[in-house]
Amino acid sequence: MPNPAYKGEWRPKQIENPKYQGDWVHPQIDNPEYVANPELYAYNNIGAIGLEIWQVKSGSIFDNILITDSLEEAEQARKEPLTRKANEQNCEEEQRKIRDAEAKANEDKDKDDDNKDDDKDDKEDL
Repeated sequence: MPNPAYKGEWRPKQIENPKYQGDWVHPQIDNPEYVANPELYAYNNIGAIGLEIWQVKSGSIFDNILITDSLEEAEQARKEPLTRKANEQNCEEEQRKIRDAEAKANEDKDKDDDNKDDDKDDKEDL
């Protein structure tokens, strides 16, 4: 049902701030002891590394983490799980085919056994 008194979404009234001087800009203070070091980030030996992984879903497992500076090594590591997954899928497909063939063979055997039993019953009835 429409409301004739509705004037749109409510917003608080804005009043002027007489002390407002514009956006705040932080002051630049000279540091006489500062010396630029272009190799600040370079370390000869990193003994450890820490990773913070945020999980959206609990129970997630991260087991393939690679840290390297070699693009070739990273590409090889990326291809390895894909190849492994393809091999697993092929093995699963072969196993499924074998199971299906065995199930069909057992089904055919059961039908033959049922037919033999029916023949025996027919002979006994005579």
